[in-house]
Amino acid sequence: MGRRLGAALVPLAAGAALAITTAAAYAIAATMTARTVVTPVRRWKQDVVIRSIAPDLSTVTLSGAADSLHVNGRYGLWFSGDRGYALVGDVLSDDGDSVVRAVDEVRWGDLAVARQGRITGWYFTSPEELGLPVHSVDIAVDDGSAPAWLFPGAERSAHWAIHVHGRGARRQETLRAIPAFHRHGYTSLAISYRNDTDAPDSDDRRYGLGATEWHDVDAAIAYALAHGAEDIVLVGWSMGGAIVLQTAVRSPRADRVRAIMLDSPVINWFETLEFQADEMRLPQPVTRGALALLDSTWANTIVGQRAPVGLASLDFTMRANELTVPVLLMHSDDDGYVPSGSSRRLAELRPDIVTFVPFVSAKHTKLWNYDAERWNAAIDGWLDGLDSVGVRSGA
Repeated sequence: MGRRLGAALVPLAAGAALAITTAAAYAIAATMTARTVVTPVRRWKQDVVIRSIAPDLSTVTLSGAADSLHVNGRYGLWFSGDRGYALVGDVLSDDGDSVVRAVDEVRWGDLAVARQGRITGWYFTSPEELGLPVHSVDIAVDDGSAPAWLFPGAERSAHWAIHVHGRGARRQETLRAIPAFHRHGYTSLAISYRNDTDAPDSDDRRYGLGATEWHDVDAAIAYALAHGAEDIVLVGWSMGGAIVLQTAVRSPRADRVRAIMLDSPVINWFETLEFQADEMRLPQPVTRGALALLDSTWANTIVGQRAPVGLASLDFTMRANELTVPVLLMHSDDDGYVPSGSSRRLAELRPDIVTFVPFVSAKHTKLWNYDAERWNAAIDGWLDGLDSVGVRSGA
């Protein structure tokens, strides 16, 4: 009897050991995932292979995993470890694996010897490239000062726009929107915020996914109001959208926010993080564990953050009723990083204030790159609408 019982316990013990090992592996993976979500991006993946370049540098043949590799439009091509930069145009040929794109200009670096790179939607890398008056200013924030680019509007306009970039990006990402607002007389501030390599780091050197960064946007609003602004349009890209939405409901100066424009925004972090986890084929227990860690006070030391993120408070499909100003929302259904479902849901919940402009195949934060004419027309029409009714917060 004792031998038979012992024999029977062997597979049970092995199964228990396997379960413990599996649970431990899931816990480690969940911790790494949570830390990745809130750790600032300092290095970008070189996910494009440069197969060949025409002798006259008129075309380049590319392959790789870049999301917009096969999508028409105009983009920036960083190459040779970001030591070179070129502007590329439409796809001239596509065999399903590699594409041939037009090279519009090589800004710097030797493209002829490049072998790897990455495609960016930034396109413009410095404010001077827009051909508009601009100067650099510093905005007082919690831990010092954050640099910003100030584009004066016509005749000292009282209408200002504050442009907020996304996760792992910098101010250059927002430059594509500046000319549209300038045409309507707006003064624009393209700002930096904590942990983006331009502004001071936070104490914990971790993203708050909007829950902390909004303080820096609020500081930018204070700067604008002190320099002649009467009302503000907040413009957010990707995670910048989450930051802008937090600003609109939490800032003590929210009554000066006139309207909100969002490009490929994070409306709901639960949806976004679950989507990205699925794309990486992470097991469900890992995903659930990572989300729990981000929201748990006891896990702050493990994740490295000063306080829980509070993911539910960042979900504007649940907080849609708190928005009070007009919103222009543009998102592509093939985004690949931030799914468009929550953007569509917000538009359905608040048709009274949300103007939703859907794209089908423009990828993430590259709507301007894919179809600048349509993108600019949407902004022009929306701003015309604001001006025609004299929209102000609370009106």
